Amino acid sequence: MLKNIRKNDGIDDADEVRVDYFVHKDGLTFAGTHLIVDLWQGEGFNDPDLIESTLRRSIDAAGATLLHFHIHAFEPDGLSGVAVLAESHISFHSWPERDFMALDIFMCGKADPYRAIPVLKEAFKPGTVQVNEIKRGIVS
Repeated sequence: MLKNIRKNDGIDDADEVRVDYFVHKDGLTFAGTHLIVDLWQGEGFNDPDLIESTLRRSIDAAGATLLHFHIHAFEPDGLSGVAVLAESHISFHSWPERDFMALDIFMCGKADPYRAIPVLKEAFKPGTVQVNEIKRGIVS
């Protein structure tokens, strides 16, 4: 587990090692890139095994680190889930009856959420993909 180091821990600031996962790109400094991804007219939106294996491959392709994965199945159809990453998360919700899946892909540090998109396209074969980008936590 990660631990916050406080001055009263007996460690001088000079000895403290801090990893900065903020992104420095295109003249901006920000917490990370959050992609809002909508997949329409695809395959496998109610297949938990396909979704999990695809998201695991997406995580690897993006250069992220998986910490925890959970999927919940709804009756009669639909799935929701989250992959908790060291670099943030991927969450999804599917509506197979509407031929739709919504994903949030938020990553910081060196992880690149855009590298997940080709993996999603290959696995789900969507007719339409909509991607919106949000830069989270812009500092400068």
